[in-house]
Amino acid sequence: MRTRTPRNQIQFGVFFQGVNSTTIWTEPESGSQTAFESFRRIAQTAERGLFAAFFLGEGLRLREHLGQVHDLDVVGRPDAQTQLAALAAITERIGLVATQNTTYNDPVDLAHRLQSLDLLSGGRAAWNVVTTDNAWTGANFRRGGYLDHADRYTHAERVVETVRAVWDSWDDGVVAADRGATSWADPSGIHVVERDLGHYAVRAEGRLPRSAQGHPVLFQAGDSDEGRDFATRAADVIFSAHPEFEDALTFAADIRRRTRAAGRPEDDVKIFPGQQFVLADTDTEAEEKARWVAEHQITPATAIAYLENVWGTSLQSYDPDGPLPDIDPVVEVTGSTRGSAFQFQKSQELATQWRALSEAEGLSIRQLVTRVGVRRGGIVGGYSTVADRLAEYADAGAVHGFNVSPWLVPSGLDDIVDRLVPLLQDRGVYPTEYRGDTLRDHLGLRGPLTRRAAA
Repeated sequence: MRTRTPRNQIQFGVFFQGVNSTTIWTEPESGSQTAFESFRRIAQTAERGLFAAFFLGEGLRLREHLGQVHDLDVVGRPDAQTQLAALAAITERIGLVATQNTTYNDPVDLAHRLQSLDLLSGGRAAWNVVTTDNAWTGANFRRGGYLDHADRYTHAERVVETVRAVWDSWDDGVVAADRGATSWADPSGIHVVERDLGHYAVRAEGRLPRSAQGHPVLFQAGDSDEGRDFATRAADVIFSAHPEFEDALTFAADIRRRTRAAGRPEDDVKIFPGQQFVLADTDTEAEEKARWVAEHQITPATAIAYLENVWGTSLQSYDPDGPLPDIDPVVEVTGSTRGSAFQFQKSQELATQWRALSEAEGLSIRQLVTRVGVRRGGIVGGYSTVADRLAEYADAGAVHGFNVSPWLVPSGLDDIVDRLVPLLQDRGVYPTEYRGDTLRDHLGLRGPLTRRAAA
């Protein structure tokens, strides 16, 4: 009798973004972007659906547009570690991922806060490592642009190495195993960490023993060559901006190659592209729903603001349902104040491409922005259609999972958990239970890199 080869599986994470370019916050069913109830419902729904992780972004400054607070896209997220500590108390298995910046955090303090979350959650914490070098964000810290763009990953790697050294500064078995010991912790097993980070030096000891998973899991999202190399040297999971099937295959092959070059097993870095899902009973209904979603994500005001970011000047006199502006952009590249997805784009080149597309297909400003806007579309279809499509991703090894961005809060995961997940489980491409108690268990990760090296 022929034995059927088990299928690869995919997993889901959820990305709670706050008010942003894809969030529909204007509808009656939209909940608060800051109330704990919204976070609670999203996290517990995700855990019911066996999601691997709940992920929070970080905004160190309110986004701006043409020199003013961007009132269409305001970061609405409480401090990640504060929020995740609260969620740790009302969840049992789901991982808790905090985005924390290597430029504006002290590594010793950061190590302690992340390790605290890891211990309090029973080994479910993770750190999404991000870098920032722009003076706009730095102004909040009176640091201007003190970190050169070329140095951002060099500094980030030093910070990660320092944080890991703090986590490793307590040997295994330091804490007394019984109450008859002469001291709670053996001082000889606690070591001093000394590092020169270039901009400053560190000399410290960790204050906590390791959690059940050894270290918090490390996530990273760099997409440049430098970012990908950093991820494959240092991270456990990489977020990607390559969710489309063929692109995802190419990205996965590149990450596996870079991971091998870094001296690690090629499957050591898990790949989770960001993705939006629009689901319904049938493909036709899903397409209609997707049009509704796009129309509510791209309002007339949003469409004009999107173009203004590229043109670098006010376009309020233009009709969002009319043709593209007949003037050229006044900036060479887009700025850094609208978030990473909008920055450092070549304005004139984009304007030329968009005009050609608009003229060829008769698109208005709003229709064009709906077509080309950040993270539009996603996976659209009936539940069975989408389940079959995701099974193709699993079988091909294109991804290890998807980081889901719900376009509606707090109900945006309901149809995925209630209708899509059971179909994926029926196809054998989605877990039917958590693999263990820690996030490292859920993701099927090996032990922390530094612990492996020491062994």
